[in-house]
Amino acid sequence: MSNREVAQEWFRVAEMDLQSAEYLCSMHPLPVEIICYHCQQAAEKHLKGYLAFQGEAVRKTHDLTLLNRLCEGFDPSFGNIQNDCLELTDYGVNVRYPFAMELEKADAEKAIESARRIGDFVRIAFES
Repeated sequence: MSNREVAQEWFRVAEMDLQSAEYLCSMHPLPVEIICYHCQQAAEKHLKGYLAFQGEAVRKTHDLTLLNRLCEGFDPSFGNIQNDCLELTDYGVNVRYPFAMELEKADAEKAIESARRIGDFVRIAFES
C-alpha cells in the first residue's frame, strides 16, 4: 500500500468519526462528551494520515498539538490550525471517564467546527 493510500484510509476513518459526532447532535439528552471525543479522534486521524503520507511512523499519542508540530515540519502552514488542535486535545482522554470535564452544547458545537477545520485543512495540504 502506498503512503497516499494509507493516508486516504486514515482520512476515511477520520470522516466516520466526524460524521458520528454530527449525527449524535440529534440526540436528547445531548451526549456532549462523546461528541467532543469523536471530534478529537477525527482530528487525530487526519493529522496521523498526513504524517503517514509523508512517510512518518504513526505515533501512539492523542496529543494533537504534538502531531500538528510534526506536520509543521513538512508544511509550516499547519501552524494555522494550532488553536483548533489545542481546543480538541483534552477530549482525547479526559472526556472518557466520569467527572472529568463539565461540557455544554456550545463546547460540542465548537469541537465540531474545529474538527471540520482541521480535516479540511489537512486534506487541502494532502492534495497540494
